[in-house]
Amino acid sequence: MLAPMEDITDPAFRLICRKMGANMVFSEFISSEGLIRDAVKSTRKLLFSEEERPVGIQIFGHDASSMQRAAEMAAEAQPDLIDINFGCPVKKVVSKGGGAGLLNNLPEMVKITRTVVDSVSIPVSVKTRLGWDDKNKNIVEIAEQLQDCGIRSITIHGRTKSQMYRGEADWTLIGEVKKNPRMKIPVIGNGDITHPQKALEMMERHGVDGIMIGRAAIGNPWIFRDIKAFLSTRNLLPAPSLQEKVEVCKQHLAGAVEYKGEKRAVFEMRKHYANYFKSIPDFKSKRLQLMSLSDADSIFRFLDAIACA
Repeated sequence: MLAPMEDITDPAFRLICRKMGANMVFSEFISSEGLIRDAVKSTRKLLFSEEERPVGIQIFGHDASSMQRAAEMAAEAQPDLIDINFGCPVKKVVSKGGGAGLLNNLPEMVKITRTVVDSVSIPVSVKTRLGWDDKNKNIVEIAEQLQDCGIRSITIHGRTKSQMYRGEADWTLIGEVKKNPRMKIPVIGNGDITHPQKALEMMERHGVDGIMIGRAAIGNPWIFRDIKAFLSTRNLLPAPSLQEKVEVCKQHLAGAVEYKGEKRAVFEMRKHYANYFKSIPDFKSKRLQLMSLSDADSIFRFLDAIACA
């Protein structure tokens, strides 16, 4: 699965990842308060194409009544499921009691989850973390209680809120949740899956039902194709050629421009270039040039020149 990531998992990138083998994709995370106030940035995130299915819409917030209304609005877009974000560790989200901020308020987390599940007819899932900090890794208890609320699956990132994205993801507790005899729903693991061998190792060691990939997919949608091939054959696929990298990058930019407009698309694509062209010899100067270009036509011409070099 492709993890929901702000300013990354827009329709253009989601569609590319689906074509590359991702079994499911998720929207950028959407503020419940933004949705119910009809904020343009939030409501636009509800858009997706039929080609992206199965697709999940992820919402976050700290108030059960706002989350209920946001879930109902999200359900009107007819995604395949709604995902609740209890894992985002970013200060501006946590400080308002949303995302991973609810990891130290399990009763409220349960209340929000039950409210959302009861308010929509489509499946609801949750994405969360191991706990608040090293002294409070209570994901086994959290998973049980959220399952009792009626969620249909749970994705666990192998870090605490306090870790943010630092250090190494610990899959041990993810495995404990999966092996807990009380758990009947699918358990998805997330964190540090950067190559096919690691995906196989984590699936075999911890028995998870699936893997969600976030940062490792940025500028590298081929990771889904590569993992699926390795899981089925134990063979690594050849790396994409420079020409293929350029072509997919161009498709990505074109789709992003169509969805969000040229200015924003050009700016947000800069997060992808380093990984799109990783391992290409002597590419640093070209990447810096790409980062400096401010209009799509110039970028397309520059990419074509790279492919022909």
